[in-house]
Amino acid sequence: MSTEHHTSEITGWISQARWFAGKGRDWELTSLRRVGELPRPTGEGQTAQPPPELHVVIDLAEVTYATDGEDETDLYQLPLAFYAEPQERISHALIGEWDDEDFGHAFVYDALHDRESMALWLAAFAAPPSPVRGQLEFHRLPGHDLDVEAHSTLFSGEQSNSSVAFGEDSLMKVFRKVTPGVNPDVAIHRVLTEAGSTHVASLYGWLDLVDEDTGTTFQLAMLQQFLRTASDGWDLALASVRNLFAEADLHAEEVGGDFAAEAARLGVALAEVHADLAAHFPVEQRDAADLGHLAGAMEGRLDAALDVVPALAEHRTRLRATYDQLRGLDQVEVQQVHGDLHLGQTLRTVRGWKIVDFEGEPAKPLADRLQPDSVWRDVAGMIRSFDYAPRVVAMTASGDGPEADQRNYRASEWAARNRAAFLEAYTTQRGEELGSSARTLLDAYLADKVVYEAVYEARNRPGWLSIPLAALGETT
Repeated sequence: MSTEHHTSEITGWISQARWFAGKGRDWELTSLRRVGELPRPTGEGQTAQPPPELHVVIDLAEVTYATDGEDETDLYQLPLAFYAEPQERISHALIGEWDDEDFGHAFVYDALHDRESMALWLAAFAAPPSPVRGQLEFHRLPGHDLDVEAHSTLFSGEQSNSSVAFGEDSLMKVFRKVTPGVNPDVAIHRVLTEAGSTHVASLYGWLDLVDEDTGTTFQLAMLQQFLRTASDGWDLALASVRNLFAEADLHAEEVGGDFAAEAARLGVALAEVHADLAAHFPVEQRDAADLGHLAGAMEGRLDAALDVVPALAEHRTRLRATYDQLRGLDQVEVQQVHGDLHLGQTLRTVRGWKIVDFEGEPAKPLADRLQPDSVWRDVAGMIRSFDYAPRVVAMTASGDGPEADQRNYRASEWAARNRAAFLEAYTTQRGEELGSSARTLLDAYLADKVVYEAVYEARNRPGWLSIPLAALGETT
């Protein structure tokens, strides 16, 4: 088949993929480059061999967007499985059928759906070959023996990345959109794992792509501990709110599903993670000029948001005054932080809270996500999440009039109780009070987060826009 057909099949697949961030924009596939093929396992304990006709490769697809100025491009990782014959068991993952330069006529599938293909990935992590054909380098941390016979299961709910569980033993996250340099999710998990942190899933290994011509490294995947029995923090918070709403005559602290103790434990966990990050990553100082720049960036985001959410205009003066307070600060400490923290980035296990997904805000360039920031950004993100949970439950419940007013009152009560429990535990664990400087930073990050939320909701969930707008009339 022609190259045009091949490109058309890949383009069609990318355009429909959950992880493709370019939906709604004009784009084209401008290059497709094969960067490596996974080898067949040869390590000890490997009893099953993949079908002899199977070839598993990683291609990099360059996507170019139509813009008025310079070309804007993204790189996407495409793990592909090539078979000589069609595979009915994974027919849902078929990308297309074409003549490949390396393997001849083939039926091509998304490899993450194929257990035979995933067995090759797991075997390479268990016994990293050096080098893998092409430019792929598997890395492994000591301390855990992988179950190389575990079957793979692809998670269906994720968007920007793809996750594959191997039995109950390990979990692989495949970064779909890749950028040159260190991925903070890998770097932070490695440091916290080696530091013995109990608040993250242990890192077992990662996969690098090293460009032989330029020496540039791309990080393609990470393998970590699978917290199979963990409960999602967001789901637990929603359950607590529903419990409160079901008990019409009780206050939040009187209900059996009171979440405040968990909020406090989460505050302690975050403080301990921040302490570990400060011990192993650079800690810097930001002077008055830097903080002025931060205030200006927040004001710029507000100005842009006004075009999307005109309702923000009535709060503009107070928001700008909040940002302007930053200009009165000097010598503020910054360090490595999570960068996109909320309840959905937490898991509750029998051994306590775990914090996940240290990639930072997906919309930000990788270079920005690697920059040190104030710990109060993470605190603000979690505080806003404690406000969102009860508002979402209240909004989606049935009943109007006095019943709705009662829900909204109780939602505010739940949010205030858990915000306070979280913040008190966090500051106590850090051994400091929430002084005026920290309060100024926290208020600014909270305001900036609410503006971000308003734009997001206006574009994606207009029915939820009332949640961030309501927060502008409240204080933490």
